[in-house]
Amino acid sequence: MRYTPSRRAALALAVSLAATAALAACGSGGGDASGELTKDPVTLRFTWWGSDARHQRTQQVIDLFQKAHPNITVKGEFKDWNGYWDSLATTVAANDAPDIIQMDELYLASYAERGALLDLGTASKYLPTADFDPNALGTGQIGGKQYALPVGLSTYAVVVNTDLLAQYNIPVPDDATWTWDDLKTIGGQISKASGGKVTGVQSWGFDAGGVNIWARQAGASLYDDKGDVAIPPQVLAAYWQYLADLAKDGVAPAPSVSIERAGAGLDQSGTATNTSVFATWWNTQLTSLAKASGKNLKLLRLPGEAQTAGAYYKPSMFWSVSSRSKHPAESALFVDFLANSQQAADILLTDRGVPANTKIRAAITPKLTATDKAAAEFLDSVKVSKPPRVTPNGASGIEAILKRYTEEVLFGRMTPQQAAEKFIAELQAEIKAA
Repeated sequence: MRYTPSRRAALALAVSLAATAALAACGSGGGDASGELTKDPVTLRFTWWGSDARHQRTQQVIDLFQKAHPNITVKGEFKDWNGYWDSLATTVAANDAPDIIQMDELYLASYAERGALLDLGTASKYLPTADFDPNALGTGQIGGKQYALPVGLSTYAVVVNTDLLAQYNIPVPDDATWTWDDLKTIGGQISKASGGKVTGVQSWGFDAGGVNIWARQAGASLYDDKGDVAIPPQVLAAYWQYLADLAKDGVAPAPSVSIERAGAGLDQSGTATNTSVFATWWNTQLTSLAKASGKNLKLLRLPGEAQTAGAYYKPSMFWSVSSRSKHPAESALFVDFLANSQQAADILLTDRGVPANTKIRAAITPKLTATDKAAAEFLDSVKVSKPPRVTPNGASGIEAILKRYTEEVLFGRMTPQQAAEKFIAELQAEIKAA
């Protein structure tokens, strides 16, 4: 799964000046996918990022699709994450975009609002979405149009090391009722019982998920519908005050340790190294964490959800279609195969996350490993509501900004209130400048 600290570092980079200029050059898009399929030979270009294993699985799916549709050839164009976005922006600017695009939430608005993506609502003839939860579909909507179809879903969770809890004779908390104060109290008990060798909580504050949840539980939101920063300074200040208190009270590691872990890989985290008992993660990271830890880990709903629910679906990635595709109907047909085909699902499994299609998810769950199955079942157990507003154009660098101000607070160089006011002003300026 993709939400590792190293990926967060990559996501922290704002859209480059070259990419911004390229996107601006693409101008207003158009087209729809309501036309008839052709019987003539068609070649589609399909681009994605990922590992070699993903490339191999994806090619198998392409081969199956081409066998079912002999007149359609799908050419794969895959890259690693770091080179993907510059390449995509360049091809879009040159009016040579791939037909089918693997898209990320942080960059969705940048492409959709510049007219580079097709409204998939025009493709309902070839791309039905009845098996998707409306709150999942909402993650790919901007201005009421479906510019992207979620591939996999995750939700923010607390991962707890149940072996360590048992070692210190502390019961697993009831995640149907617990609060943030409960987490602080239990975490303190663990830190005390271990003599400081193991901290109760691994600090967070370095990704947008935690801020989104905190804001939603406070009845606020990070962005408003127009794409402006909307989180009240006092809400954000309370978030940072909580994290600062965890470190000050020894419930979380010293700031220097937390910052070092935030910049390292998943296998260096407090969860993976069995040096912190509770930590916030995306539920789909459970398998990687369990493998690295070698311990029994369990997913818990976030504290505070019983009081005010803030949980939402986070797409692992999306399928999008270029608005300039010469074959939008055929492109939609291929996306349908990727998203709705049992044949494709049996090959892809959870490579791109727990499937967003509910029927597909139910069908593959029995075939998964124990931890992947637990992640899928957890997703079904969490009560989610309308997703946050898609990251606005210009805000793709939010996590770099967030990390910087979290460091300022943890090291005591800014008060939580000062950091909140400066963070909001800086992020809003980035959005306005885009």
